[in-house]
Amino acid sequence: MFGDLAFTAALSPFLMFDWAAPTPFAPSPVPRGVGAHPHRGFETVTLVYDGVVEHRDSAGHAGAIGPGDVQWMTAGSGVLHEEKHGRAFAARGGTASMAQLWVNLPAAAKMTAPRYQAIVAAEIPTVTTAGGRVRVVAGTLTDPAGTVHVGPAATVTPLSVWDGTLGADEVFAAPVAAGWTTLVAVLDGAVRVGGSRVAGGTVALLASDGDGVAIAAEGEDARFLVLAGEPIAEPIAHYGPFVMNTREELWMAMDDFQSGRMGVLEDV
Repeated sequence: MFGDLAFTAALSPFLMFDWAAPTPFAPSPVPRGVGAHPHRGFETVTLVYDGVVEHRDSAGHAGAIGPGDVQWMTAGSGVLHEEKHGRAFAARGGTASMAQLWVNLPAAAKMTAPRYQAIVAAEIPTVTTAGGRVRVVAGTLTDPAGTVHVGPAATVTPLSVWDGTLGADEVFAAPVAAGWTTLVAVLDGAVRVGGSRVAGGTVALLASDGDGVAIAAEGEDARFLVLAGEPIAEPIAHYGPFVMNTREELWMAMDDFQSGRMGVLEDV
């Protein structure tokens, strides 16, 4: 959904964003999904809206997340992982939908040990607005009564991830720090941001002037994500599943993966 701006300084600290809209899946004895593959130098954030996703990786982390849950994986120095439909979900079939965000790591953190956060829906605070609800996955958000809600995700650099819904023609507004990159990803419905209409399945990049964000659902219910973060002012070198600062670091990542130094994920 980031198009040509993916992996550029314009979106820093964010790198890439995918939205898998609700899709029905027939029952299957073999879970569908993505098999073992490597990552280094960044984080993956997966938000599940429908269905179940099972994760396991070469650092020994494993778990399943369902509707409303979030998986925050810090690849750091390198990890192999797989993401597939939960076995019970695959066997019975059903509708699946999820969003995945890639978040960059600064050079000082790119070679940290891999980390995995499985955040269940009950841990995520919800701010109720006049016309909707906003879940605070990461960062902070102040409700109309002045209470500050803190998201459960531990982030490496300052950023916010807000998962919101609005009723038709309702508005959500919140401040964002000046200088931060702010994105509004519209998952369902359509909204108006900064005087422009943003349709479902698209992303709006806001000015970083400190005016904050104001989102108005346009004629129908809407679901959106607000992604805001302090830019990482460093070069971005990326190739496939690796995001580093230089091409030489990319070659090292590929060699480490091919040599098995990112671990092994056995078949199950």
